[in-house]
Amino acid sequence: MHVRHLSLLNFRNYEHLELDLDARVTVVYGDNAQGKSNLLEAFFYLATTRSFRARSDRDLLGWRVPHDPFGFTRVAARLERSGEPLEIEIILREEPRAAEDGASSAALVKRIRLNDVPRRAIDVIGVVTAVMFSPEDLELVAGSPAARRRYLDVMISQIDRAYCRSLAQYNRVVLQRNHLLRAVRDHGAQLDQMRFWDEQLVGTGAYVIMRRLETISLLGAAARRFYTELGGGEQLDIGYRSSVHRAGFAADSGEAPSCEMVARAFQERLTEMRPREILLGMSLLGPHRDDLTFQIGGRDLGVFGSRGQQRSAALALKLAEAEHLHAQTGERPILLLDDVLSELDPSRRERVLAAVRSEQQVLLTTTDPTVLPGALLGEAAWLHVKQGRVEPRVLASTRG
Repeated sequence: MHVRHLSLLNFRNYEHLELDLDARVTVVYGDNAQGKSNLLEAFFYLATTRSFRARSDRDLLGWRVPHDPFGFTRVAARLERSGEPLEIEIILREEPRAAEDGASSAALVKRIRLNDVPRRAIDVIGVVTAVMFSPEDLELVAGSPAARRRYLDVMISQIDRAYCRSLAQYNRVVLQRNHLLRAVRDHGAQLDQMRFWDEQLVGTGAYVIMRRLETISLLGAAARRFYTELGGGEQLDIGYRSSVHRAGFAADSGEAPSCEMVARAFQERLTEMRPREILLGMSLLGPHRDDLTFQIGGRDLGVFGSRGQQRSAALALKLAEAEHLHAQTGERPILLLDDVLSELDPSRRERVLAAVRSEQQVLLTTTDPTVLPGALLGEAAWLHVKQGRVEPRVLASTRG
C-alpha cells in the first residue's frame, strides 16, 4: 500500500495542495496549528470516508466553501495496491435544498469516485487501509465505551464490507425498534410488530458482535506481545464485554463463538429484558451497548491504570491493529502517527519505530524533529508545514 500523490482543495486550512509522497517514512514538522494533523486527517478520510476527529463532514470544508456558491472540498489520491494503480476522490459540496415551508437551506452532499467511477462510501472503505496514532488514543483505554465501539467499527469496516453493511442496518433497526417500544409504553400500541424487529435486531447484531469477537481474539495475543515490547512488565488482557451474554464471551481465548451462538444468547436475553425495554422505551441489548475492555491482573486499566500504562496499552493495540490489517489484506496499512512520539520516552520511541517495516508507508508529525531517533533524521523524507503550505526539506543527522 503506497499513496503516491495526495491532492487537496479547500480541505481544512489547505486551499490547494498537490503533494508527491515517498514510500518510506515521511516526517511532517512545523509549529502547532499549521496543518500537520489536517494532512494526516486527509489520509484517514480517504481510508474510511470519515474523519478521526470531526463530528461532521461539514467541519472539513475550507473557510471559502460556505461563502462561494461554486465552492467545494476535494480530497483525492493516486495510490498503488498489490501493484495495481488506483485513484480515489471524495468531493464535498453544499447544495441548496428547499423545505416544505418554502424556506431554503444547504445540504452537504458527498460524492465519491474510484478510478473515475461513482461509488458509494461502503464500496471504497478499505481501498486505502490506514492506522491512526494520536494523543487522543488514551481515550481507547480511559474514555467512553462509545469511543471504543467506534474504534472497532472503523477498523473492522476496512477489511469487511459485510460488517459495514450489517452495522448500518443494525443502527436503522435500533431506531425503528426504539420508536415501537415508546409507542407501546406511551400509547398502548400492540407488540405484534416486535417479533419482526427482534429478528432484524438479532440477525444484524449477532454478526456485528461475532466479528468484533473474532477481531479481538486475533488482536489480543499481538497486543499483549507489543505491550511487553513497549516496556510493560505486566500481562495485558483485552476482552469484550457483551450485553447479550451475562457471563460474557471469551474473546481472548483464541476462538470466538459462532454467529449462531451469539444469536441464541441475544434472543434469550431479549425475552428477559422485554419489560424493562418497554418501561424505558429503548433497546438495552446489542452491540450498541457493548464495550472493549483492557485489564492487567484483573484490574480495569481505565480506572486503575497509570497514564503510562494506558498509553502503552493504546500503542500496543494500534500496533496489533496494523499487524492484523496486514494479515487480513496482504497489504501493510499506512501508519499515521500524529505527534505521538514526542510523548514517549526514548526507549519507547525506538520500540514503536522498530515495529515499522521497511516497505511500509509512514507519515508522522512533530513540532520538534530533535526528539526523533538519530538514524531517522537521515533516512526519512521531510515536509515542513506552515499555514497550510507544504515544502519538502532536506535534513541530515547531526548526531552520531
